Amino acid sequence: MIHRVHRPLEDQEFEFITGMARGGPVLAYFTGTWPKAVAASRAMDAVVEELAREYGAGLTAVRTDITRCPRTTRRYGVTGAPTVVLLRAGEAVATHEGPMTPEGLRALLQEAGVRAGGAEPGARS
Repeated sequence: MIHRVHRPLEDQEFEFITGMARGGPVLAYFTGTWPKAVAASRAMDAVVEELAREYGAGLTAVRTDITRCPRTTRRYGVTGAPTVVLLRAGEAVATHEGPMTPEGLRALLQEAGVRAGGAEPGARS
């Protein structure tokens, strides 16, 4: 099953989707619609889609447009696009501003203890 990347249209939808993760890791990536951000944001779409498939149900991915979710953008201190914020229980545990390669994003997730296939450190099968 391919894990879908959620695309909330407003702040309340972001809160609902991240709340459904129930404390599990959420990869929120913030994109922009102004000319300089569009190409980098589209490139991040492909990177996040690849990692969402790899990590499956163990990772919730949420694409967030900076202009459509201003409260969420301010909450996590996002100032540019693309920006990746890894959340656990609603709190940022890792942040990266600027484009990322699949390898770079994978390393950020691994450093934060997120494992491919949904396995978390110390989790029982």
